[in-house]
Amino acid sequence: MTATIAAPESPTHALPRTPPWLAVVAGVVACAVALTGSGGATLNGDELATLSAARRGISGMWELAQHIDGHFLPYYVFMHFWTAFGEAELWLRLPSAVAIGVAAAFLVCLGRRLHGTTAGLTAAALFAVLPSVSYYGAFARSYAFAAAAVTISFWCLHRARWVRYAMSVAFVGCTHLFAVLVLPAHLALLRRSTASATSAGGTASAKSVGVTASARGPWGMVLAMAAGFVPAAVLGLIGYGERHAISWIPQRGPEVLLKFPKMAAGASGIGLLLFAVALAGAVLMIRRDTRWGLALSGWLLLPPVLLLAVSHLVTPVYVDRYLFVTAPALALLAAIAVAELPRFAVPAAVALTVAAGALAVPQHGEIREPNGRFEDVPWAIRRMKLEPGDAIVYGQSSLRTGFDYYAAAVMPDDVLREGTAPAADSFAYPEKVDVAAALAGRDRVWLVWRGAKDADLPAIEKVRQAGFDRAQAWHSADIPGLTVSLYTRKAGLP
Repeated sequence: MTATIAAPESPTHALPRTPPWLAVVAGVVACAVALTGSGGATLNGDELATLSAARRGISGMWELAQHIDGHFLPYYVFMHFWTAFGEAELWLRLPSAVAIGVAAAFLVCLGRRLHGTTAGLTAAALFAVLPSVSYYGAFARSYAFAAAAVTISFWCLHRARWVRYAMSVAFVGCTHLFAVLVLPAHLALLRRSTASATSAGGTASAKSVGVTASARGPWGMVLAMAAGFVPAAVLGLIGYGERHAISWIPQRGPEVLLKFPKMAAGASGIGLLLFAVALAGAVLMIRRDTRWGLALSGWLLLPPVLLLAVSHLVTPVYVDRYLFVTAPALALLAAIAVAELPRFAVPAAVALTVAAGALAVPQHGEIREPNGRFEDVPWAIRRMKLEPGDAIVYGQSSLRTGFDYYAAAVMPDDVLREGTAPAADSFAYPEKVDVAAALAGRDRVWLVWRGAKDADLPAIEKVRQAGFDRAQAWHSADIPGLTVSLYTRKAGLP
């Protein structure tokens, strides 16, 4: 039967009581799991870009935002103040780990409100064991913030507190521009629904499930969403003017959607398992409460579809990490599926979490290795067996930030470097134009670049034209990785 469910006078009283400390414990555990990945893998180029931006003053970040990464400006400003207290790997990644903990805590609360305590705790547990959570929870970028912001927005939506909801939507837009692709899923709550909730197994009652937008007036939700969307609209306009900065992203076809479960979870095995269970959870949730079932399904499924649509209608933007905001939905829907099992909800939840964790063990190990972020700068430095007078040339000048950060006691002479700071409008560094003149009198030069050994870069060609041939080359284990190559001067050339 189709009906609008009236909100009870105090909606939370209709819900099964859950000690608040359970959400706190779940958040602390998820944060701790993410932190265990912070000390192994070295910072990669994206994280070093965060460091480069954060080191600038407010005016410098504003100048940068007018040319590149404008939609990251709120995160860069936060990290500017955060790095005032340190720049160690763990410290740079700690905010992301905390954001993962916040997301897990709100998953407990949201799962409890939508279904019951078992669903909430299982969702947090499944979320914590995802390899993608360990990756982005130990990653100095804003993707973990985006996942937390989206989870909070759904919790605020269920509470139907419109000021808080507007603030949460604004938070979503400030974390990452493409996180707003989740917001259309909220619109499912503007329609009437069939709420066939059961109370078996300690799950929430029909009234508690139905505390949604229509129960408190759809216009309140619409106005709150519109107000909260303002920061995203501003940052979106800035980002649209900086499309050149993402020209490296290739165009993707519909087949890329087949890889989505792996991307959301961080590994194929656990991704396929949880995605299948989550789809079952979506069907069950739609039967239980159509609006919230569609909203949660949209949280999981809409972002990849919409991101692909933007790629074809505007400019290629489909990058896997932009979709990490779907990971909480994957965990929540899978948790709801097992929580629906009569009398077997808890054993099923434990079994699914253990199975998912077991499938993810290899990936958890890989992302905690030194090359877990695919750019192991310390490895590259160790590869250089230096002799007096050696020079170094970077295939991408922005690599200097990483080599400066991890610099050994003795490094080759940076013969092309001009000044100590990157350019005001990018992460690149000003360099001398005449490579041959800079290498005059040098017999050996180390070339380092991001990419495979056979990469075709202007810096490589200029070193060859200066009279050098490749003697040796090494590449890290993963793509894109780093290549370290030794070039020696051709015999008979000055």
